[in-house]
Amino acid sequence: MQMSRIAICAPATPITRSHAEALQNLVAEEFPEHSVEFHPQCFAVDGHFAGPDALRAEALVDCANDPNFDTVWFAKGGYGSNRIAQAAISFMNEHARQKTYAGFSDCGYLLAALYRHDIGQSVHAPMPVSARSERGREGVRRSLRWFAGDTSGLEPSLDGKTPAVAFNLITLCMVAGSPLMPDVTDHVVMVEEVSEHLYAVDRLFFQLTNLLEPGIAGIRLGAITAVPENDREFGQSAEEIAQYWCARMGIPYLGRAQIGHTVDNRVVPFGLASPAAAT
Repeated sequence: MQMSRIAICAPATPITRSHAEALQNLVAEEFPEHSVEFHPQCFAVDGHFAGPDALRAEALVDCANDPNFDTVWFAKGGYGSNRIAQAAISFMNEHARQKTYAGFSDCGYLLAALYRHDIGQSVHAPMPVSARSERGREGVRRSLRWFAGDTSGLEPSLDGKTPAVAFNLITLCMVAGSPLMPDVTDHVVMVEEVSEHLYAVDRLFFQLTNLLEPGIAGIRLGAITAVPENDREFGQSAEEIAQYWCARMGIPYLGRAQIGHTVDNRVVPFGLASPAAAT
């Protein structure tokens, strides 16, 4: 069992002291091999954000460059990590290149940028903000187990032979074509979405399948949750939308993935990962 010294910062939106206490209690009770330290910036508030852009970038760089930590775990998504990603990356040192960076949703901007620049190990994984609820804690446990070397929480389709990445759909659409976008040639690209109408999911797939480089290994669809009601039925399910655009653009559709804004959200290390342990 591996020990991980975990630094937590909030590149997008803030958390509360009660969120932090819930995680600290969970770690103390069930994962004593780990240590967690919340950067004070996690609790800063500046309108929508966990402090101004400069403060959020500084906290991320502090955590990344500190040799006393093995892992940087993003506290919460929301919106905002895109505003600091390029600046933060430019200040990261050699210590930053040895770390694991974990999170998902809006923090996919950072995971993409880190992967593009070969800085550490980017990992799509549940985040600390979920530690206050019993259902949420199971996802948090999945991340903590993976930090300790337990592969049982990995996305089941990972085979150890084909590299993969995992993103929120709208986040990846925003990243594609930007200076944050990594090379995903020969990768399985996994996407999930929350709180979008199905017509918006269709629109996003149109954009994404036109922007992705030819030569990806294929697309897997994660959970599409909290879909708002529209004034008329769209006429296709989320999976049918994914299949339609993959077929139209000549991209292999590989089926479903267990990622998303759900309790079943699995861990996906970017690049190659050992297959999940049998459960």
